[in-house]
Amino acid sequence: MGFQYINNLPSPEEIKEQFPLPAESAARKTERDQAISDVLTGKSDKFLVIVGPCSADNEDSVSDYANRLIKVQEQTKDRLIIIPRIYTNKPRTTGEGYKGMLHQPDPEKKPDLREGLIAIRKMHMKVLIETGLSTADEMLYPENLGYLDDIMSYIAIGARSVENQQHRLTSSACDVAVGMKNPTSGDMSVMLNSVVAAQHHHDFTYRGWEVRSNGNPLAHTILRGAVNKHGQCIPNYHYEDLSLLHEMYSERDLENPACIVDANHSNSNKKYKEQIRISKEVLHSRKHSPEICALVKGLMIESYIEPGSQKVGEHCYGKSITDPCLGWEDSERLIYEIAENV
Repeated sequence: MGFQYINNLPSPEEIKEQFPLPAESAARKTERDQAISDVLTGKSDKFLVIVGPCSADNEDSVSDYANRLIKVQEQTKDRLIIIPRIYTNKPRTTGEGYKGMLHQPDPEKKPDLREGLIAIRKMHMKVLIETGLSTADEMLYPENLGYLDDIMSYIAIGARSVENQQHRLTSSACDVAVGMKNPTSGDMSVMLNSVVAAQHHHDFTYRGWEVRSNGNPLAHTILRGAVNKHGQCIPNYHYEDLSLLHEMYSERDLENPACIVDANHSNSNKKYKEQIRISKEVLHSRKHSPEICALVKGLMIESYIEPGSQKVGEHCYGKSITDPCLGWEDSERLIYEIAENV
């Protein structure tokens, strides 16, 4: 075979034993899980804001960013649930470039997945311990779920993964909210098929075991825009798109119809400042239509300390080394505006 076997990686159980989550933080995560569930099931009228860097590349700046969110969460707690984006696994369109902290704990050094597994657990855990805010990450590798499943309260399935069988079946075994993004083609039926799969029980193989899942009623959709055959971005956050998704949900036997709108990626054509305008338009659509208000449960926003992006090695503190992000001042102002308009 063409593999070169480098390291026998520790199991999730070994990593958790080495870096256990304190009981107080575990209890806090349980509270947050329930609060997020109540939003998605309609028991609560609070609004989710999943916000943070495109990629969590540096523990110090990510922790700094998350600590800045505490004051905002406290001021908006009656209306919002803020979930820090701690994205440590990055899908790459061509397979090239920085693949996230899991692969490279130091973006300027060679990959080291053993150290990466430790680094991502320590960073997620640090945010939860310091802030009381349980986290969100993308499930790029389903077999790695166990390294973080006791810390995360929200899991995203990316546009390139949403058609994959193992992602769908693993999502059906998760105890927390899992958002399925539309594929890059924009086909909403693919995204909804993933929700159907995730909401049902399955028998499948996982990490060398035959396993059975119970189904995840908190599986839902994420609209992130699309790309046409000419490589042009096609947004899907407009009123008409949300109305269409509501109709498509009504045609299927699904629990807890819910949608999160990703304000960046192909919705903004990666023009990061457009996230402000897009977020406000989504909020306006919710006010205009009771059906859309009931469907759209939150926004996903890419934000960091410094606005824009930089190349690896430029060493600008708190600035994205992948997609450009809103800076802190704009982000803070936007979150307060969201709270005033939900």
